[in-house]
Amino acid sequence: MEFFLVILALLILIGASNIINHFIPFVPVPLIQIALGVVIALLPLGIHIQMETELFLLLFIAPLLFNDGKNVPRTALWNLRTPILMLALGLVFVTVWAGGYLINWMIPSIHLPAAFALAAILSPTDVVAVSALASRVKLPKSIMHLLEGEGLMNDASGLVAFKFAVAATVTGVFSLVDATFSFILIAIGGFVGGAVLSFIIIRLRVILRRLGMEDVTMHMLIQILTPFIIFLVVEHFHLSGILAVVAGGIVHAIERDRELSPTIELQVVSKSTWSVILYVLNGLVFVLLGLQIPSVAKTIFGDPAFHNGIVIFYIFVITLFLFVLRYIWITAAWSIGWMTKKPGAQKPDFKAAGIITISGVRGAVTLAGSFSIPYVLADGSPFPERSLIIFIAAGVILLSLIIASVFLPIVARTEEEEVVDKQADKLRLATIHAHQAAIKIVESQMTDENREAAMSIISRYHTKINALCYIEQDKNSNAIGEEEKDLRFKALEAERTFLDQLIKDEKVDRESAYICLEYIQRMEGAVTNRMKFRLYRSMTLFRRSMLKTFKLFFPNRKEIRRINLERLEKVKDLKIRMYKVAIQEIQAGITPENHETSSMIIEEYKILIMRYKRENKGRTPSKMLNYERELFYKAIQAERDEVQLMFENRKITRDVANKIRQQINLREALTINEKSH
Repeated sequence: MEFFLVILALLILIGASNIINHFIPFVPVPLIQIALGVVIALLPLGIHIQMETELFLLLFIAPLLFNDGKNVPRTALWNLRTPILMLALGLVFVTVWAGGYLINWMIPSIHLPAAFALAAILSPTDVVAVSALASRVKLPKSIMHLLEGEGLMNDASGLVAFKFAVAATVTGVFSLVDATFSFILIAIGGFVGGAVLSFIIIRLRVILRRLGMEDVTMHMLIQILTPFIIFLVVEHFHLSGILAVVAGGIVHAIERDRELSPTIELQVVSKSTWSVILYVLNGLVFVLLGLQIPSVAKTIFGDPAFHNGIVIFYIFVITLFLFVLRYIWITAAWSIGWMTKKPGAQKPDFKAAGIITISGVRGAVTLAGSFSIPYVLADGSPFPERSLIIFIAAGVILLSLIIASVFLPIVARTEEEEVVDKQADKLRLATIHAHQAAIKIVESQMTDENREAAMSIISRYHTKINALCYIEQDKNSNAIGEEEKDLRFKALEAERTFLDQLIKDEKVDRESAYICLEYIQRMEGAVTNRMKFRLYRSMTLFRRSMLKTFKLFFPNRKEIRRINLERLEKVKDLKIRMYKVAIQEIQAGITPENHETSSMIIEEYKILIMRYKRENKGRTPSKMLNYERELFYKAIQAERDEVQLMFENRKITRDVANKIRQQINLREALTINEKSH
């Protein structure tokens, strides 16, 4: 039971990390997940998970790399095979050699073989972290493919180098010839073994299908088990399980492309299932990393043999060394290829080299490998500075993630983005994009039954887009927002004044007047304060649900329904009169400067008036109204999703995003008001 609660808590943290990222998208999800893991570890909840390297690689790294192998563009990887091998093999071994000597010189208590082990485990980059960071930054496709290929390959080379360095530390024996031969055997054997096993599993699935066994659940189970089976079998023969699952993923991708009669249902289920699995595994990797940091730090900070400031200094120096060496290696290899006139070689691009350098973050494999360091040597003495090595590894992971999070968006910025950022009309353009996203979702949901409702909504969005396209492009976005806000307040004030006069003259019943006053208050909240609008909406929805519940226990429900319908008709008639007054007020204040914005607001009021008139005359069936409202809510959500996507991709600022959300809230408030009565 306790283990289940721990797993449940970790899954909740993964969900919470994505909710937090929604509000602070400039902070990558991996950093948020690491921070949450640290917080949970520090709380007195007794949550502690021992890091078992082989189990960690099997449960997390194997399925993640298998999926990457399935989805990686094979043609692009083949075209980039030389630079990928230069990074995944050449840079790894240069890092082990140079980093080992640097660490041993800087920290003499870490013997040279142990220093080589630390440098080796720091050499692989984390393809999962790179993908998470790249989702926030528009990286050129060639660079992204290069990083993916490097991440798939250097895990194996780094871990093999790490195992030999640890073995040399434990036994005191090392042979370069034996190590080179063993590496070639382990790497090639792992890749071939993974491809063969994957081919066998694919043939098994084909045979099952030919026997009439098309059960989607069974085939999906085989897919899920495939990376684990490949990893375990290949590792059993002391070959590279990591390269094996990568090869298995590539073979499965080839089989998927060549399949003549794919099962659509299996494809849909497979895509959905793997998306959930990857979402959970990616999150667990970084949450577990965060859980380990406090215990590692406590060991170092609590040891009087270590000066805390000096240890942190080691982390900064080693991280800087890794980035500098990476940049030198990339630019040197690029320059040599260009100077020797190698076919296809291009002039060195120092900005691209900077992007590739900063993207070289360390992650899960580094931490898992560091925890696999044995406690004692062959003679029974303690492994030299094991705790310090683990702490430095964790520190480099965290620092490299932070550096990439801060500097990658800056370095990867394109000239086109900089020009766009200087344009003053981002609010208008972003609003148009949001409307276009709404139109697309409504068109995708259109059927013969709801076609009339869909076309009505699409027509309104096109009207808004046309109005926005005619707004002068030299207007400041803040001025446009303030202009619209002032006009809406002016219209609402006219509605309120008209309603107050009717109440004073006793020309309206108090219940209808109260409903309309509440509506005006909700609209004012939507214009001024997003949180206030949300509160009003929650209260309205709660009231509706409570009324529906109480009606179930009323004996005379037909009478209640008749009274409610009469009340609804009175409210709609009153709103029509209020809207006409609001239109007159806006029309009276139209100027050449606010003409487009005024026309847009007037059009919204006219649409509402037409809708209420149709409903009161019984021209619009309730079924059509339901279709329209359902599509409207989907369109509203599509707009919100598009705004969030533009914000996360740094196409718009937080201020612009909030202004568009206020506009969306206004339209949603109108629909909620209709449904609440």
